[in-house]
Amino acid sequence: MSALRWGCGAAGLGRALVPAGRRRLLAEEGAGALGGIWGRRRSSSASPCERDRRKDWGHAELLEVLEARVRQLQGESVSEVTVKRVDVARIPEGSGSSFQLSRKAEAGAALELRGRWAEKLDKEKRIMQKRKQRLEVKLQAHSQKPPREQQPRLLRVEPRLKNGQLAGCLQRWARGSPTSPWEEQLAQVLQEAPQKLNCEEVQAPADRGAEAQLSGQRQKLLAFFECCLLTDHLPLAHHVLVTQHGNFRRRRLLTLAMYNTVMLGWARKGSFKELVYVFFMVKDAGLAPDLLSYAAALQCMGRLDQDASTIKRCLEQMARDRLQVQKLFLAVPMSEEEQAVLLTAVRKVKPAFSPPPRPTPRVNTSPLLKDIYAQDGPVSYPKLHLPLKTLEDLFQQQLRVELATTVQVKSVEKAPALTSEVLHARETLRSLRDQWEAALCHELQEIKAELARRAHEGRPTLYPHLCLLSEQETAQMLLQVLQVLPPQGESLIQLAYQLGTRAFNRHVVQRKQREHQVQALQRRYSEYLRLLACDTQVDPPRLPRQYWESLGGPGGEPPPEQPWPLPVLVQLGKQLAEVLVRAVRMPRSPGAPPGAEQLIPVLYHVYSFRSFRQIGILKPHPAFSQLLATAAEPTLTFEAAEVPMLCPPLPWTSPHSGAFLLSPAKLMRAVEGTIQHQERLEHCPPAALHGALDALTQLGNCAWRVNGRVLDLVLELFHTRGCTRLGVPPPASEAPRPPSRRPAPGTPPAHLAELRREAARCLKAARELRSLRADALYRLSLAQHLRHHGAFWLPHNMDFRGRTYPCPPHLSHLGSDLARALLEFAQGRPLGPRGLDWLKLHVVNLTGLKKRESLQARLAFADQVLDEVLDSADRPMTGRKWWMAADEPWQTLACCMEIARAVRSPDPATFVSHFPVHQDGSCNGLQHYAALGRDSAGAASVNLTPSDLPQDVYSGVAAQVEVFRRQDAEQGVRVAQVLEGFVSRKVVKQTVMTVVYGVTRYGGRLQIEKRLHELQDFPQEFVWEASHYLVRQVFNSLQEMFSATRAIQHWLTESARLISHMGSAVEWVTPLGIPVIQPYHRTAKFQRWNPEHDLQQQLRQQPAAQHAEAEERLPTQLHPLTGLLPHDANGPALLQEGPDLRLCPRLLLDPRGRCPCHEPGVPRAVRPAAQPAHPARSVSVPGEAVLFRPQVSEFLQEHPDAQAVPDTAGAAGDRDLRPGAGEAVHVLLQLTPAPPPPCPSPRLSPRAASCLVP
Repeated sequence: MSALRWGCGAAGLGRALVPAGRRRLLAEEGAGALGGIWGRRRSSSASPCERDRRKDWGHAELLEVLEARVRQLQGESVSEVTVKRVDVARIPEGSGSSFQLSRKAEAGAALELRGRWAEKLDKEKRIMQKRKQRLEVKLQAHSQKPPREQQPRLLRVEPRLKNGQLAGCLQRWARGSPTSPWEEQLAQVLQEAPQKLNCEEVQAPADRGAEAQLSGQRQKLLAFFECCLLTDHLPLAHHVLVTQHGNFRRRRLLTLAMYNTVMLGWARKGSFKELVYVFFMVKDAGLAPDLLSYAAALQCMGRLDQDASTIKRCLEQMARDRLQVQKLFLAVPMSEEEQAVLLTAVRKVKPAFSPPPRPTPRVNTSPLLKDIYAQDGPVSYPKLHLPLKTLEDLFQQQLRVELATTVQVKSVEKAPALTSEVLHARETLRSLRDQWEAALCHELQEIKAELARRAHEGRPTLYPHLCLLSEQETAQMLLQVLQVLPPQGESLIQLAYQLGTRAFNRHVVQRKQREHQVQALQRRYSEYLRLLACDTQVDPPRLPRQYWESLGGPGGEPPPEQPWPLPVLVQLGKQLAEVLVRAVRMPRSPGAPPGAEQLIPVLYHVYSFRSFRQIGILKPHPAFSQLLATAAEPTLTFEAAEVPMLCPPLPWTSPHSGAFLLSPAKLMRAVEGTIQHQERLEHCPPAALHGALDALTQLGNCAWRVNGRVLDLVLELFHTRGCTRLGVPPPASEAPRPPSRRPAPGTPPAHLAELRREAARCLKAARELRSLRADALYRLSLAQHLRHHGAFWLPHNMDFRGRTYPCPPHLSHLGSDLARALLEFAQGRPLGPRGLDWLKLHVVNLTGLKKRESLQARLAFADQVLDEVLDSADRPMTGRKWWMAADEPWQTLACCMEIARAVRSPDPATFVSHFPVHQDGSCNGLQHYAALGRDSAGAASVNLTPSDLPQDVYSGVAAQVEVFRRQDAEQGVRVAQVLEGFVSRKVVKQTVMTVVYGVTRYGGRLQIEKRLHELQDFPQEFVWEASHYLVRQVFNSLQEMFSATRAIQHWLTESARLISHMGSAVEWVTPLGIPVIQPYHRTAKFQRWNPEHDLQQQLRQQPAAQHAEAEERLPTQLHPLTGLLPHDANGPALLQEGPDLRLCPRLLLDPRGRCPCHEPGVPRAVRPAAQPAHPARSVSVPGEAVLFRPQVSEFLQEHPDAQAVPDTAGAAGDRDLRPGAGEAVHVLLQLTPAPPPPCPSPRLSPRAASCLVP
């Protein structure tokens, strides 16, 4: 209620409390009424008798108000509202004249109160009755209407055109004029089509936000049309297209791809009239038909057996549009049946026409791969150890798994005793799931009916997407997601994306079944296995990708299913999540009989804050979580793509084809929502990706098996109480619990705050433990499920940097020590003469001992501890347990077991070993930087140069930090004296390892602080100060030991910062031909630009934000396998090339990012680029590049009138925050052939001028 209404109410209340017959001055009345509510409390000057009378009058008025309200509610028969009696203290009788009220005054006041409040309530009652009567009349009139209004609208076919001439022609032709048959209309429409490729170029939005929103709407609209074709709702798609085209504001959403999609649908049905309607809309929208448009028209003519004259006119118009008929069979994705129909139509005009042959596959020309793809000799490919018959049986098993889309796995969690409570909980869950499935199916039917009604109104909806799967399949999918929902809930966006992705995966599998692609896959895969089986040969030998491509038919592979855009997946997932929330209900007490208790929702929405964002979370009811915990069901359900394959995966042949048999997979995984990576891959020449495709195929063809002995030991610990030190998480019952007793009254605030922090720590630890326990449960359950399989395979893909990962997330050879120890090679190899020695060296390396010793010293140490190795292998849990003290205990134990078997074999050289030896570089990031900078000292410290003793860079940095600490301690620095004896390799290792991956001083301090907390003897009151001191010394040590490395890193960081300021992402192409683009974007709390604050002023408020974008991301370019580096790594020398470089003085910016000759406050990140980048530059900077010291000197020679401006942004603080940030000056090149317009003389700040010293 507003302040005015409060004031009026207070004034009225004040007037009502005054006894009758007493008049007040206006000033006194207002002051008394408002002052009592809003003003400062004051002492009353009234006598006690008068104050008692006012109190009594207040009670009388309150009683009258409540009685009137009771009468009103009783008259309206409102049964839900309960009115409580209010007892008012009666005035004692015989207490003297001061407590007796005048009967006349009492009757008059009561009459006045009763009349005023009763009139107000009666007026409200009359208004509500009139509204109720009007509503009843409307409902009665609506019920008496004929049922034709409830029927769906007729679908529109004939479009509404904006062009008057086209509209007149369409009306004449629609009336069936005999002089102009439909066949001639198409030819005339094609001839008169304007030669304008895209009307969106004229209607492009002005700002980037509107453009992104428009792109999302177009993606949803195109997905709607495509799904309508898949679900046989083509008339509905045509109706929506006509409606959108007729609305001139919505027409800008339509693209040529949408018109082509509907045209292709009509062409497949042979509906020529509707196809001509779409062509009319294409012309009316100002679009020119492309190859797909002509392919649809010719395909429709071929199905209808049209005469040659119409087809001839269509082909002639294609020639006028500079489109070749041959490209119809090469550039347009079509099935074999569609190509045959198209060929029939073309041959009516050109009988001798034959489809062009498939182009000869191009060979990768990368110099790094010339030996692999050389054509001078046969290519040999390693064989598997399994025969053809076994591989065919495994293929059938994997095919059944993917057709089912899910895998049921028995849980390794210790089964509870089958008490009556557990059995009753399981029976209750089974009964509830049956009810939920029926309720979900009913809810889905209602949702689909509502969405279909909206689509009939011309609005694109999710109706065709929901029709892709049956209601029962969708309900079962939703119940599977409900089963694995964590008790703390899950983000609604993540859950929606998961639901949308699962729906898409099931649709892809069903479509391949429906289009008989499964039978074709069986025939093709059987031939492909002849390349891999140990008892068959292929002549000539080829690589798997080459052989798979040669097995394809003349039309090649069918076009792969394009993944739905992220907005469509999230929107569909949200709709399914809402269905789940509304349909799934349960009794508050699961033990109550059906119908005896009111049902409650199983899921509900809550909100939480992550950083500064408020997010929605879908959380299960505690009663449901308790029911699941009590039932303790013995099975787990996984998606087919989450489980290792039982047969060799398909070879990767394109960004969309490879890995699983039926389930879709991505060649490149990226941050969800980014589409730039997929676009780069699709526009990349196919031959350029051969190196990456063949490498991923080779990794996927490696067969694995479960190490059963290690698995049994892990399960033994898992079933007891776990072991945190060995990486086996304990059960949730072992989680720390906060104190259960409430604090006593009078507890000091500081102690209450500490109790709250302790409770938060316990809650965090419990959640982390639950997550770790679930991860271990999934991994061990899958390992137990696959332990009796002789072999399984892990298909691989890569991330946006080119790093390879297994597609199954839970069980793989990459991960923790426990995950690596569980797997071994399915195909063994003899150790050979020195194989046993290498196993001994490996077990010493796993222990973490003798890191600085030579190979001979390590081998001698292995012989010394051979008894401990054999004892660990024979009695791992009851012996001396030497393996538990190693850095990698489970891998050490597995290696001990392998050594024991080899030593006790008759001939260790012929012993067949399956043990995998994992190897790693010595700080790969520093290795690449040292190689780039030709840093001999840094290269020696990371083992890039030959040496008798292995070098340890972490120990070297720790020794250098200790030197600095000793010097400061001698000078009396208190924190340096406290750190004596605590500077070790373990304290500095994580910071040294991650500094090349972009860790800042802020993040490094947190890492060191965590290590110091782990030291029991270190005084904890000095942790904060010591971490600040150590991170500074670590960075100084790296600067001294790796000077060239830090210089290159600063150059890359500054380049990334300037590129990102121009609104572009850093992108490059690796030497292997993989296009890479950085997907990271900084999210700001506010979008408003403040010209008075420098960007580095914002950095002081968020120390890690900008560095996390520039420093943290860029060094990952240097991949240890592919040697990635930006193409313009030589920087200034490359930018000096090109005769058309022109220097624009107006782009000389001061440190605040402002141009002196433009209006203040315009950030450089939003200035439009004047010209595309020069071809000599490989990094995409729209029209601008960094100018470094050599160019600055030339610039000052050409512009001697450059002036300096005062620097008020705090240069000293900026230098402390970003060391070396002044290496590059904020001077930009504008790449334009013409000279720039005249501008005022540029100015330089003192900070920028200080960088001009050569």
